[in-house]
Amino acid sequence: MTHSLIFTRSRITRLSVIEILVFILLSHLAGNAWAGDKAISDYKLGAGDKIKVFVFDEQDLSQEYILSDAGSFSYPFLGEIKAKGMTLNELEKVLTERLKQGYLVSPRVNVRILEYRQFFINGEVKQPGGYPFLPGLTVQKAVALAGGFTERASRRSINVIHDDDTSQTTEEIELNSPVHPGDIIMVEESFF
Repeated sequence: MTHSLIFTRSRITRLSVIEILVFILLSHLAGNAWAGDKAISDYKLGAGDKIKVFVFDEQDLSQEYILSDAGSFSYPFLGEIKAKGMTLNELEKVLTERLKQGYLVSPRVNVRILEYRQFFINGEVKQPGGYPFLPGLTVQKAVALAGGFTERASRRSINVIHDDDTSQTTEEIELNSPVHPGDIIMVEESFF
């Protein structure tokens, strides 16, 4: 019985190490894939982002969360955590500090994005709506995801409202402009 317990713990440890290595590798690849003008380290979390909180050697505290409309999630022992507007590093620091306050002696916390929040495309595209953001997304690729331009679409009159712009100002963009999570893209109608 002792041998099976040791085998089980050893197997769990090996699986955990493999799980950690795969998680770090995938996170690294996803981070390197975003070649837009906004670095992953500067990315601000928002409603709809799906994250993975990983606390080393604490399987019960390592879970996936989708940020609510308020940009928060409910975390064991700590309650509601408001992550909206934070970078991944800032969220890691908040969780580490709060877990140190009576729960864990020296927590090692890692937070990664599993899925970015959607972007939205409206107007003269064949299938307007919300689509999952992908690193490296441009307006032209977003239009392709939305089924392409309609016959009446203007390829020069395309506007965006960035999710992180509190004034919600409409900005004119080009087909090769980067798209960010939460952006609202509007393809105008051509008059010629």
